[in-house]
Amino acid sequence: MSSSRIPGFYQLTGEQRLERVVRLAELGEAERTALQNGGLEPELAERMIENVVGRYTLPLGIAVNFLINGRDRLIPMAIEEPSVVAGASYAAKLVRAGGGFFTDSTPPEMIAQIQVLDVADPQSARLELLAHRAELLAIADEIDPVIVRLGGGARDLEVEVVRSPVGPMLDVRLIYDCRDAMGANAINTIAERLAPRVAEIVGGRANLRIISNLADRRLARAWCKVPADALTIEGFPGALVVERIVEAYAYAVASPYRAATHNKGIMNGIDAVVIATGNDWRAVEAGAHAYAARTGRYAPLSHWGTDADGNLVGSLEMPLAVGTVGGATRVHPTAQAALKILGVESARELAEVIVAVGLAQNLAALRALATEGIQRGHMELHARQVAMAAGAKGGQIDLVVEQMLAEGTVRIDRARDILAKLSKDEESPCEKSTQE
Repeated sequence: MSSSRIPGFYQLTGEQRLERVVRLAELGEAERTALQNGGLEPELAERMIENVVGRYTLPLGIAVNFLINGRDRLIPMAIEEPSVVAGASYAAKLVRAGGGFFTDSTPPEMIAQIQVLDVADPQSARLELLAHRAELLAIADEIDPVIVRLGGGARDLEVEVVRSPVGPMLDVRLIYDCRDAMGANAINTIAERLAPRVAEIVGGRANLRIISNLADRRLARAWCKVPADALTIEGFPGALVVERIVEAYAYAVASPYRAATHNKGIMNGIDAVVIATGNDWRAVEAGAHAYAARTGRYAPLSHWGTDADGNLVGSLEMPLAVGTVGGATRVHPTAQAALKILGVESARELAEVIVAVGLAQNLAALRALATEGIQRGHMELHARQVAMAAGAKGGQIDLVVEQMLAEGTVRIDRARDILAKLSKDEESPCEKSTQE
């Protein structure tokens, strides 16, 4: 890809934007078609889940301007919320002025959990299981030889005695490297296959055997620098914007109520790419919020401050269990096209791109909140949705939006009033002609 910096991309028609992406990402005709029509044929939908009655589509946008580890990326984002794609693109342009995003990640290790109850002496049972570590890891490696052949497989065994409302139990955790898979199916299979042997070793009863979505062994990290001058906007010098962004971050540290919304802004970007690539956004959400509360107090996932030169610096670390093989990622044609647009070659690379998008989305929200307010850029796009919800079509949409914005009142009841007046005005010439 020559560059993801595409000035005026938003001003192109949908067809022109599609053609530009097709050319830059070197997409084939099948991938182009998948982007145009959603890619999910009824027969394929019927085989993906049960009781299918139709298909539900979301807008798929492309965020531009992203420079990640020195490489330009176009970012496919599937989301219904206005201003998210624009916000990510704008933030990426700001970060580009500071050298772009930098990322890394830990190995793609997931956790299989086995709950063991009815053990006479939990502490002794814990030590007994750890003594059988090599045997249990070997059993796990026999279950999926393909992952092992690719360099993955069982890595470690952890056993903890935990207290619960039903008494003490063993929390047995197998650490497993899933390589380029998200890993849920593999992990659940391994947990179920290991459970009988675990129970046999300690003379207990295995109950739950399942993956943990707190994937804190599978972390992705992104960091960036934004020159203060790049943040200057009318009425707000760059240094002031930096100060206010850091203050906004501090509010999230101090208040879990604010931290929840702070992190929701991050997940706007994260989820949109996770959905576009056919990954499990519910698992990613669960892991992110559990990780945010790992100290016992819910906190912001990102961090913002300043360097010695007064530049804004930000970072984000979070669990990101995503894959490039298996599941809907390799079944859904649009997900495959999205992966090709991203140009990622591994699950770790995908996670690193996604975490950079999350940091960009966070920056976009904080910059808006700390300056003119979140609604200024959001309201026009929101007004368009309100106008359409009120029944406006074609050229009526722009007229209703223009009137609501001029009044500063964006509500569906007002949109209906404006639309009714427009409709009456359009009918008047006909009525006059009839009367004559």
